[in-house]
Formats: sequence, structure tokens, C-alpha cells
Amino acid sequence: MNACLRAQDGWEELGSDDNGSYCARGDDVIMTISDKHITHENIDSHAESFGIKVDEVVFMSKHSAASGIPTLTVHPIGNFKKAEFGGRDNELVASSPASMGDALRKIARYNDTDVYKVSFEVTHHGPYLEKPTYFIEIGSDASHWGDIHAAEILTKALCDNEPDDDCIVAIGVGGGHYAPRFTEMVMGYRIGIGHMIPGYQTDGMDDETVISYLKAASEATSNTKCVYMHKKAYKKPEERRITGLIESLGMEILSSKDLEPL
Repeated sequence: MNACLRAQDGWEELGSDDNGSYCARGDDVIMTISDKHITHENIDSHAESFGIKVDEVVFMSKHSAASGIPTLTVHPIGNFKKAEFGGRDNELVASSPASMGDALRKIARYNDTDVYKVSFEVTHHGPYLEKPTYFIEIGSDASHWGDIHAAEILTKALCDNEPDDDCIVAIGVGGGHYAPRFTEMVMGYRIGIGHMIPGYQTDGMDDETVISYLKAASEATSNTKCVYMHKKAYKKPEERRITGLIESLGMEILSSKDLEPL
């Protein structure tokens, strides 16, 4: 994917340091690193030490899943629990809901294949950064990672990113890892969804812990007080519990009736 992005006209080499090499085109900068990206903590501060002004970070990456289903994904990062794959325990990285939403829609627009699904993934893994960050990825196994056309789709979507900064911003709560309901909402409505807390993160967790997840997701999603909840993914008693916890924080649960269609 790096090669596809760098193949675009107008990039100027800026040099390198111990953390990576840099090239720029206008305000956009590509940083290429040699180590594992999910454990390269504070990459934003490393770039700034080189003299780069960092507003937002997007990782172009590969996605691995046991299913092997070909998928082009977008997701925020951080850890609700223990940091098993980079980042910090119990800490989220600021999300970019409007930018993520436009990236997802553009990937779907430019996906002219009948091979790849397009979806969000929920919040998971590192590295840790201070700046708003998200991943766009080719999945889901080695047979897809080298697909040049898939890389071109992601490159085109990234270069054409036009976030709707006036959209409603929310966190997502409920559902599974590939967030089908949140994907559907962003595809069809003017909403930006930042951090997403799937049902498996709250299963078996006490109220205090779930509240801590809701607060963390809100704070790392532009301090939004809005929630889009995948209610049908819960059994009724758990839906009532999670709903009550959201409302106890003074947060608003949105429905599609609250949103403007695209």
C-alpha cells in the first residue's frame, strides 16, 4: 500500500531518522517505518521531532482474520482492557469519526470488485498516540495482502478523503467485531462514529466497568454525548442494563430518525 500511495505524483523526499523515513506532498506526509506498526508507540511525537506537524494519523495496514474473508476495513484504535497487541492498558487513542466515516464511504464507492466486503472494525489494538488516529486495512489473509488493486482502492479513498465536519458524532455500543450496524449507519446517514464498544467487551463486566468504557469512548471521540446503540444485538435484560448506564451519564441514544440521510 505504501508503494501505491508513493506512486502518486508530487511526493518530495524529506529524509530519515532513527524512527523512519519521510516524504511530503503539500500538508500530507508519508512516514515509513521498519518495525511493527501496532507496537511503534508515540509515532506522532516521533514525526513531530523530525519537524512534521501532525494533525491526524492514518495507518495503511493489513488485516488478519481466521475466517479469511476478503475485507477492506476502517477502525479506531486503543484498548478497553489489557494491551495485548500494542498500546496501553485501558487507554484509547483519540478517534477521527468524520474522517473515518468518509474513508469507509469512499472505499465502498471505489470498490469495483465483487471480492471484498467493506466494513468498520471496532476499537482494538495499538499503538498508543496522542493525535487522532485510525487504520485502513486489506484483509483477511496473505492471499489478499499483496493485492495491488485493493491497495489502489484504499489509496484513492485516502487521497480523496473529505470529512463531513458538521455531521453528528457518536460512539457505537453493541454488536460484533465487524460492526455491521455502525457500518450501515455511516453508509446511509450523516453521522460520524468514533470509538465502538462491541458486546463482547461488556459481557460479564460490572456496571462500574461498563461506565468507565463509555466515558473513555466518549472522551476519545471529541467528547461526544451521543451514542448509537445496536440494540438488537443484545438480549433484553442486557439491553436495558446498558441503556440505563448510558442514560445515567446524561448521554443521548440516537436512532435513525435523529439523523439526516445522505
